[in-house]
Amino acid sequence: MKMKQFILTPSMSKRLIGKGIAVHPTIQSVLKKGTLVIVAGTTNGYVAEELLTATKQIEGFSRTGFRRGIVIPPNFTNLPKTELQGDVVLIDGSWQQGLTIFDVVDDLKSGDVILKGGNVLDVQCSRAAVYIGHPEGGTICAAIQAVVGRRVQMIVPIGLEKRVADDIDDLADDCNAQTTEGPRMLCIPGEVFTELDAIGVLSGSTARLLAGGGIYGAEGCVWIGAKGDGEQVRAAEALIESVSDEPPCQV
Repeated sequence: MKMKQFILTPSMSKRLIGKGIAVHPTIQSVLKKGTLVIVAGTTNGYVAEELLTATKQIEGFSRTGFRRGIVIPPNFTNLPKTELQGDVVLIDGSWQQGLTIFDVVDDLKSGDVILKGGNVLDVQCSRAAVYIGHPEGGTICAAIQAVVGRRVQMIVPIGLEKRVADDIDDLADDCNAQTTEGPRMLCIPGEVFTELDAIGVLSGSTARLLAGGGIYGAEGCVWIGAKGDGEQVRAAEALIESVSDEPPCQV
């Protein structure tokens, strides 16, 4: 066994997550039969891009505007003015353009899948949470009724840049207190899928988070150790090299 270390910028991580989700067994199955809902978000934009490319339906899709709420630097003024054209809903693998989760949630059933991004990641416990700005709970509250009420599966594509150290239930309690200003927070059910999972699925190696940080464009980066036999480590190296030119995420 050997290990090699790699650096991933947040945009490289998003691309890897997209590639990993595209070959996820559950996703492959629902593309054949069932409904897959990719809820708009920055990481899910990469997921949608990879899946629509793989199914030869990429025409008409753009990651620009594929979002509802985003986090930008203070005093940022160059955000593109766009309008959300819909989430990405695929029924039996066919993209139903213009639909949102709200259009299909009542028809979702066991065997269907929702992909919903998050804002908070507990790496050790493999749990995630999401910020909520909408007074009725937004897309996550629509999704949860299907997940809890009808056993629809939720997968949470989320990058390690969103990792936290504290218990996310405690964080949510603080965010949701009546005396707190800012967004609310909800811990969400579902299978967490990070760049570590993507590297494992795509290369066969075991990936670990080793360190983080950097400058000159490496702000928010993570150091990853990919461990396995020689072939697996080489596969991880080739995979990460394939996304090394991924530009910063601008949507």
